[in-house]
Amino acid sequence: MNEIKFNGRGGQGVVMASQMLGLAYFKAGMYPQCYSLFGGERRGAPVVSFLRVDREKILLKCEIRNPAELLCFDAGLFNPDEVRATMPPGGRILVNAAEVPDSFSGLNGYTLVRIGAGSISEKLGLGHVINTTILGAYCRLNRDLPIEHVIDAVEEMVPAKKDLNIRAVRLGYDEAEVL
Repeated sequence: MNEIKFNGRGGQGVVMASQMLGLAYFKAGMYPQCYSLFGGERRGAPVVSFLRVDREKILLKCEIRNPAELLCFDAGLFNPDEVRATMPPGGRILVNAAEVPDSFSGLNGYTLVRIGAGSISEKLGLGHVINTTILGAYCRLNRDLPIEHVIDAVEEMVPAKKDLNIRAVRLGYDEAEVL
């Protein structure tokens, strides 16, 4: 079973990213379970979403406390102390940041990936919504999920600018920097 945590801010597409990734895993023959935590705040407020996937039906109905993977949509929310306390060694971490965050130092034993999703999304005309770029980078982080399944999920779930969002997935994959 793989457990994934998504950290971000309202308006970045965090919840939809977790749902699209769940659909992508479903298309790959896996069983997804997704839930989110957020209040009634507006854009910019912290949002957390979780996804659990397995080859077997998932009967667990509990909180994900020790995710194997972390997708952080905002480098300002990245907390290396939380990573050390909650993620097992060997975990995979993806952070949206223009440059390699200083907070990555000392995280030996984890797979680290950096992506400048904001600049990619802005360049494509997608604004602050970076979820599809992050999902492309995720396919670089976790090679178990073929990018084609993510693209299929984007085609099915994204209501507008499908072609631009598919380009964002591909650019996210191509420009993700594995450290």
